[in-house]
Amino acid sequence: MDVRPAWRYQSGMQALSALIDRLGQLFSERDLIAIGVLAVAIWGMTMLIERAPRSRPSVSTLMSIYRGDWIREIAARDVRIMDAQLLSSLRGGAGFFASTCLISIGGVAALIGQADRLVSLVADLGGEPSGRDAAVWEAKLLAILLLLVNAFLKFVWSHRLFAYCAVLLGAMPAAGSENLDAAIRRSVEVNAAAARAFNRGLRTIYFALAMLAWFLGPEAMMAATIATAAMLYRREFLSRSRKALLPQ
Repeated sequence: MDVRPAWRYQSGMQALSALIDRLGQLFSERDLIAIGVLAVAIWGMTMLIERAPRSRPSVSTLMSIYRGDWIREIAARDVRIMDAQLLSSLRGGAGFFASTCLISIGGVAALIGQADRLVSLVADLGGEPSGRDAAVWEAKLLAILLLLVNAFLKFVWSHRLFAYCAVLLGAMPAAGSENLDAAIRRSVEVNAAAARAFNRGLRTIYFALAMLAWFLGPEAMMAATIATAAMLYRREFLSRSRKALLPQ
């Protein structure tokens, strides 16, 4: 009888239990609640925006429809210089945010070694007392760092997918070709995946900024998280840009 799956399961549960115990030592119950609120907000906004009902589509969903229209228009054009420039612009946007995330990651990583100074600064701003263990503040910085790394990886992947889309654009057959429909489908799917990764990266940055309020206390972080989620909801479902994008 192979006992390796059971051993791996037990090892995984032990590691998870040790992690939970360590988090309980570092963070208070209010901190853990704030982390839970953040996780629910990130997951909930992703589901709400990307899987919005057809009767009430989000801006991201509407833009996916227009991306499909754009690719189909590309297939009907003989000269595609403008489309290549548009793709280059999209790649440039993803590259810019990837570079910004990389700089931010370096800044937060440098702060991890200066936790004591951060404690004093937050105390001066009226945050939590400066007498708390510096390991708590380092853990908070590490959590922000993980979000920034996640955003960086999404922007890099978006940049790469837009490059793939440019290649598919170059390989797209002329109008009337029997392979045209399949080429359009591939281009639409890759372009939509690139946009989805880009939008997820942006939302991750928004919530990473909300996590900065954690240094003023878990209540401040929860308030910032809720405010960020409300802002995203307004932009995706209640903004003037969404109204303009709706088919007339």
